Amino acid sequence: MRKIRPATARSGRGRGPRPGRAGRAGLLLASLPLLLVLVLPLLALILRVPVGEVLATMATREAREAIGLSLGTSLASVALTILGGTPLALLLARGRFRGRTALDTLLDLPMVLPPSVAGIALLVAFGRRGLLGQYLRLAGVELPFTTAAVVLAQVFVAAPFYVKAAAAGFAAVERELEEAAALDGAAPGQILRFITAPLAWPALLSGAVMTWARALGEFGATIIFAGNFVGRTQTMPLAIYQGFEQDLTLALTLAAILLLVSFGVLGVVKGLSRERR
Repeated sequence: MRKIRPATARSGRGRGPRPGRAGRAGLLLASLPLLLVLVLPLLALILRVPVGEVLATMATREAREAIGLSLGTSLASVALTILGGTPLALLLARGRFRGRTALDTLLDLPMVLPPSVAGIALLVAFGRRGLLGQYLRLAGVELPFTTAAVVLAQVFVAAPFYVKAAAAGFAAVERELEEAAALDGAAPGQILRFITAPLAWPALLSGAVMTWARALGEFGATIIFAGNFVGRTQTMPLAIYQGFEQDLTLALTLAAILLLVSFGVLGVVKGLSRERR
């Protein structure tokens, strides 16, 4: 007997009927309250920024140091994340072992933890009297309230974005291609370099970009674990926080920069997602 396929399977899209003009208008009206809550603050921020003073504000010492520190620490965080996160992503994508679900859940935790909890966790782990920090102190290494603490806080909260995206990218690579290369005599490193990584490249890049954006905007864990010291640990989000009390123009300028950067990052990630599809 000939099997009858559902209409959605024949079309390959699975889409229902599109709403007409009246239906779209009704949906838009119903969405307006939420759209106002989401869009109005962003629009108000852009309109509130004193355009004529932006360049002058960015030339100040506080702005230059905050921007430079944010860029330096966030790029260092991305580099460390790629270095340690790529093997972990491969393990999650290809490994089948006990505790895999628990490990995957632990990687999700930093993305959902309140920032204050993340900062306290870092402090009790790497602080002067922390679980590991007390031994580092004996070796003459102190992490809290240093630039290294900023990088560590950024890695803690942002690295899961790369690991999860990279694991999904590696899992999507067809194993037959890798097995064929292995039969032809390719070493595991060559397979990873010339087959797996290029095929998973859009996912790796989008994960790295999201990690950089999250690290650039990190605030809560940084202020608790690294403090807010100008030129040493004061990143752009911390400078915005301090600017509300001392220099509102500086706070608005840095906030607008972060908003535009976030918008650009999301555009890049969405473009890469379309390329993957």
